[in-house]
Amino acid sequence: MEAPSISGQTFSGKDWALAEVERAVYEDCAFHDVDWSEARLSGCTFLRCEFGNIRFNATELSSCAILQSTLRRCNFFDATLTECKLTGTQFSDCDLRPLTVDGGDWSFVSLRGANLTAVSLAGLRLHEADLEGANLTRADLRGADLSAARLRDAVLKGADLRGADLDAVALREVDLTGAKIDIAQAGLFAQAHGAVIG
Repeated sequence: MEAPSISGQTFSGKDWALAEVERAVYEDCAFHDVDWSEARLSGCTFLRCEFGNIRFNATELSSCAILQSTLRRCNFFDATLTECKLTGTQFSDCDLRPLTVDGGDWSFVSLRGANLTAVSLAGLRLHEADLEGANLTRADLRGADLSAARLRDAVLKGADLRGADLDAVALREVDLTGAKIDIAQAGLFAQAHGAVIG
């Protein structure tokens, strides 16, 4: 596929499996029932777009920006996202496992209630992300920026949070049973529960 710059269009039922797309720009577009399986998207930008029932199975997204967009019932089975920017994007009823994430900025993303069991989000920027009710069991969050993230009712059993930035996180609302944390985080958690460290 060539690199289009498209605004305000709707794409439905397209078979774009195995496509290779570079630097395409889509603004205020809608995608429904599109098969992007095993496609390679590089440097593409999607601004205020709507995705419904999209198959991103084994798709490789590299340095892509999906901004202020909505993804509903999309399948990311075995997809790889490398240094992608997803600022302000909302995921709803999406299949996100297994998923490979290598760097990127997912600030203000909504992953409320998402199943991210055992997914590696190490080093990912998740500033002010909405992770309420998300299943992060055994997730790798080492070095992630979770500052001001909403984690109420999130499941973090066995998750690795060492080195993660938990600044402005409401730690009293977080169940860290079995999670791996470092000494500094242990102090923050103790203070959040009323302990005086002296």
